[in-house]
Amino acid sequence: MSPGPIEGQFLAVRFQGEGSVIATGVLVGRLTAATALVVALLGVVTAWRTVADAQPTGKLPRVGVLVSASPPHPFADAFWQGLRAFGYSEGQNIAVEFRYTEGRSDRAAELAADLTRLKVDVIVAHFTPAVRAAMGATKTIPIVMAPAGAPVQSGFIKTLAHPGGNVTGLSGMDAELGGKRLQILRELIPNLARVGVLASTAATDPFSGPFVGLRLAPVLVTGPGDFASALAAMARAGAQAMIVQGLFDPHRATLLELAARHRLAYMSSNRETAVAGALVSISANYASLYERSAFFVDRIIKGAKPAELPVEQPSKFQVVVNRKAAQALGLTISPRLLAQIDEVLE
Repeated sequence: MSPGPIEGQFLAVRFQGEGSVIATGVLVGRLTAATALVVALLGVVTAWRTVADAQPTGKLPRVGVLVSASPPHPFADAFWQGLRAFGYSEGQNIAVEFRYTEGRSDRAAELAADLTRLKVDVIVAHFTPAVRAAMGATKTIPIVMAPAGAPVQSGFIKTLAHPGGNVTGLSGMDAELGGKRLQILRELIPNLARVGVLASTAATDPFSGPFVGLRLAPVLVTGPGDFASALAAMARAGAQAMIVQGLFDPHRATLLELAARHRLAYMSSNRETAVAGALVSISANYASLYERSAFFVDRIIKGAKPAELPVEQPSKFQVVVNRKAAQALGLTISPRLLAQIDEVLE
């Protein structure tokens, strides 16, 4: 016998499990049992669609970060602060893969290749060696300099306003400050004749200027394991001071000890190194640059092309001198130099 019509009865339909639906109410008018079943099934479909709509759609944007140092490093905290300001949260709407080069250029190339194999959507490259390594690993994945020195002269971009290619981001102007660094060292060391430069790669001569009688003694190293021999070589060459590439700042304790042993005046690109005992530092606010790199990541994730995102530069720089370090080297801070210094550490 076929089921008869249902009228004026209370209907309660419950489907257990994920996507369950409860249909409850009094049926008004005439409704067959078959129709009631169709209504209930439609409710199940609707419920499942609601659950599906609540799930994240598509894959999370994945960001690879190549840090030219050893962990822990302040880049990570500053970068995440920038990402959070744009509404990003790890695992919710973004995935971030950090890689640390330990200050080694060979390691940078290896890790950059690793990030490309992961098919990240953008690579954030901290400092020049990481940018160069990332560019060697990919011509298509967007790369954000965070920051890099002399990006035009280094061939990373065409111009600041129109980068071209797959690279954009920030210039720390570290290399561009070469002349200013030498000027300050000359103010501190009146008889300065030779300056050692500790770097990972040959620079595009960032130390230009009318410095008659001043010679540079660049020493290229692959990592911290080369520091002792590098500073010994500077001392043998007669260097009175040394300028250290920014990517080596996390190893400041080792470098400060070696500099003191060889009586080398230490010029850094990081205020914290001057606080720790270096003679002098001149730099932009790197924490703000690290945080700002998140802006470029956000724009790229949302569809902007690196070639069309102008490169940004810092507008303010801070000169810090450690008076105790100066006294240990038998140096005095002249009134003329005091006028150029933003902070004197006692």
